[in-house]
Amino acid sequence: MDDGTQEARGTHANPVPRPAVPRDAPAMPPRPARPPGAPGAQAERAGGPPGAAPGSRSATAAWLDEPRPDAPTGVWRLGYRPPKGARAADRLPPITIVGLLVPLAVALLVWSLWSEGSVPYQWAVLKLFTPAGWWWAGTVSAKGMQGREAVVVYNGVFFAVLVLAVGRLGSWAEVLRHSVGGRPQPARALLAAAGALIALSLVFPGAFFWAGWDPVPVVDPVFSLVVLISGGYDLFASQLFTDGLYTAVTLLVVWPFARLGDWWGWGTRLLARRRTSAGPAAPQAAEPPRSQWPELRQAGQHRAAEALAAEAAGGRMNDVDCARIDRAFAEARRGGRLAPFSDTVLQQGAAAWTHPSGSRDLPRRTARHDLLEQQVRLGTWVPGERAPRPYHGAGAALGPDVLGTSLLLVGPPGSGKTRHVVEPVTEALALQALTGRCAVVAVSAAGSALGPDTAYDVVVRIGDPGSVHDLDPYAETDDADEAAAFLAEALVGDLDTAGTQSAATALAQLLGPYRAVHGHFPPLPVLRALLEGDPGAVAALRAALAGDGHAVMRRELDARMRQAGTAADAGPALADRLALLDRPVFADFFGAGGGGRPFSLRAVAHHPLRVRVDLPEGGHEEASRLITRLVLAQFHSVVREARRPHFACLVLDDATGTVTPESVRRIQRLRSQNAGVVLALRTVADVPEALHGPLLGAVGCRMALCGVTTWDGSRFAQAWGTEWVETKEVAKHTVFADQPMTRALHALRKLATGKAVTTDAVTTKQVERERWSASRLAHEVPPGHAVLSLTDVQGEHAPPLLVDLRG
Repeated sequence: MDDGTQEARGTHANPVPRPAVPRDAPAMPPRPARPPGAPGAQAERAGGPPGAAPGSRSATAAWLDEPRPDAPTGVWRLGYRPPKGARAADRLPPITIVGLLVPLAVALLVWSLWSEGSVPYQWAVLKLFTPAGWWWAGTVSAKGMQGREAVVVYNGVFFAVLVLAVGRLGSWAEVLRHSVGGRPQPARALLAAAGALIALSLVFPGAFFWAGWDPVPVVDPVFSLVVLISGGYDLFASQLFTDGLYTAVTLLVVWPFARLGDWWGWGTRLLARRRTSAGPAAPQAAEPPRSQWPELRQAGQHRAAEALAAEAAGGRMNDVDCARIDRAFAEARRGGRLAPFSDTVLQQGAAAWTHPSGSRDLPRRTARHDLLEQQVRLGTWVPGERAPRPYHGAGAALGPDVLGTSLLLVGPPGSGKTRHVVEPVTEALALQALTGRCAVVAVSAAGSALGPDTAYDVVVRIGDPGSVHDLDPYAETDDADEAAAFLAEALVGDLDTAGTQSAATALAQLLGPYRAVHGHFPPLPVLRALLEGDPGAVAALRAALAGDGHAVMRRELDARMRQAGTAADAGPALADRLALLDRPVFADFFGAGGGGRPFSLRAVAHHPLRVRVDLPEGGHEEASRLITRLVLAQFHSVVREARRPHFACLVLDDATGTVTPESVRRIQRLRSQNAGVVLALRTVADVPEALHGPLLGAVGCRMALCGVTTWDGSRFAQAWGTEWVETKEVAKHTVFADQPMTRALHALRKLATGKAVTTDAVTTKQVERERWSASRLAHEVPPGHAVLSLTDVQGEHAPPLLVDLRG
């Protein structure tokens, strides 16, 4: 049940002290003095926590029992209540009643005139499509059987066309869907059955004792059509054929009402309930609260459920424990290992499956989290005219379901992108890592750390001699081509003059031979010397490849030497960029043998780790961007490995100079790899202009904070597209009177009001407008607010809406 996480012990930077009590979450419980299943634990459960009043509930139990109804994408589900006016749009507008009655009245009038033969040219179509020998000359009087039956069929066809026209022009479909289709079962099925009964009484009035009217022309036209096709009445001598026709007409009449009432679906559910129900019907018990762990009880693990319920009620469990044990139970149920799961719960209680770091919470929290739904609340959706009703006043939340499509947030310094977005998201991912559901890598500048060191398992401080960990530039890979690929992306991925593919080839031609000789990849200073074509370094490597077993690697090195010095050689550009990391401040880093333990980013693909990388302090901006590109390239490479159970996320507090054409292509693939990235930018101009559109198209979540420029706003406006809106234009026209008295009254009114007499001309039309224009984004987003659009990994969308990040 450790899902491989226990091997990660010892990866944290420092011993993690006991977490402090978070601000907005259930308190961290102490370790129970005895296992819940040990003797004496039952008495402790019965009496509750020491000092607690009888019947009192802990904060954890109350948090577990809080409702979490289904909600649209991006809505905070904990305690969510749909707004009162959310169903106002379902109310039937009065115009639909008028649209139902007016066509019906017109149809009754037309049918009355048709029955009396008062419609002009009523029989022209009939005579056009029938032989002239069926009728007496100049009339529609039938000579024989064919003419009489043709008149019946003709009347039936006109009646069917009239019914379809009334249903099309009227509002019958809307009224029926509102009054019948929207009702719960069995009322929906019963109302549809009543409608079917009324329709059958119109078609077969003789079958109903209370129906005293003539049948509508449905059955007779069908029988007459059969007579015309068969050429006589011989088929009706068969009772079976006649009954079959009656049955077919009945089914055709009833079929629309069966669909409206969902008879088939309701009947299927009734049969399923009858099959599963055993014994006499008993009153349905209320659904047990979540704090009683009903899923465990349904699985037959009653002792484990009792133990966990007692832990929650006694205040010895927090929200991290609940989410962690819930994940372990889901894995045990999938793998059929419920018995070991129950034994572990009875032995360790709320401390079961604790994260390898030993932490059961973070030292401090700055945001509200719901770990059962894996959400962090960022603020509140602001009600607006274009905002859907379910979002009005609801909480705005993010989780792995939307971060899996990656997030791009743009805001100038001081807009609060780190304080209001990046830090809460990083904190949420760190908490989810403690539950075993996530691995997070946060990259930030030194001095703007995303949380304290004790909130992470690994802290890499590039350029700091006191750093416990070092960053492995090769991500612990054995493949020279893979190492060359992400090194080339990091070193020259942002250069137009040096192709990434040719740079990767040049690096692979050196990395492969060096590893074949030494068993490991070269340190960065040695790699720089080889790229620069240093005679001593190249000669030493070639001499080491003199054996017969290195013939292939000698050809690789020879190919590299032939390319050196040519116009297409990527070696000088790689060496120049590598010189940024071959500085005295980085002498003990990147595998140079310093005091720090090398950390490979590949570990996040196998363990739910919390990692923070602190970039070097001021004066090394270009080196910081290179390191950030290296981490991003390594992250893209390692998450492609075998499918893992946990979500992996990379958070870049400053993605300036990081986005390259190759990284944009890889970001699009992350959602299928159970991974995502969070990119924070001061302005879109920090990305090459050619990548503005591709980057905004690659990410599924976009956020524009207050203070963005109109140039940045135009990029977001293009990405969010347009929508159809209804506009009203009012034009005032001066009224010119012809009569003397009217002109006098108008003059008196103008004298009193100072305005000429006008009339309003209102024009309503549908126009296509931008969801958020560049001007609105630049000037109408208040401080502490942002415009956020979301897309989850299932493809569900939330339109760009205004969010109050301080709510």
